[in-house]
Parts: sequence; C-alpha cells; structure tokens
Amino acid sequence: MKKVKFVEHIRPDVTTDIVYMMCPMHLLKLDEMMGKLQKGQILELLTDYDGALEDIPEWCEKTGNEFIGVDETDDYFKFYIRKTA
Repeated sequence: MKKVKFVEHIRPDVTTDIVYMMCPMHLLKLDEMMGKLQKGQILELLTDYDGALEDIPEWCEKTGNEFIGVDETDDYFKFYIRKTA
C-alpha cells in the first residue's frame, strides 16, 4: 500500500457524495465524474469505504490523474483528485 497523503483546506470544483455506497461504487463514480471535469479541475469524493485509501491512489496512478490527498472526518474520508489526463 502506498503512503496516503493527508491534506486540509482543499477547494474542489465538484463534490460527489458516495457515503454508504458499497464497493466498487467509489471507483465507478470516480471514473464517471472525472470524465465530466475539465483538465485541472479538482474532484472531492466523499466515502466511508476504507478500502478507498488504497484503491483511489492506485486508480490515479493507473489513469494519470493527480491524487492530491485525503482528509478524514469522524464519519467519512474526503479524497481530492485533480484531472490531469
């Protein structure tokens, strides 16, 4: 597993809430939303699925998009991805 970068105060262009959705929705929704963004825009993806801590950075590496980092709340994670591909 890659080291996860924790961040705060990121300003996303778009937010997608998939809290309580089961795997593999985090990757399917991520792929769908990134297709709608313009290059350079930032997606904030909200999920409570802890497997996303490994899956999302790997997805970014495979697709050429930038994994900015993750912020953690008491109930869910906030992932930040910049569209670069």
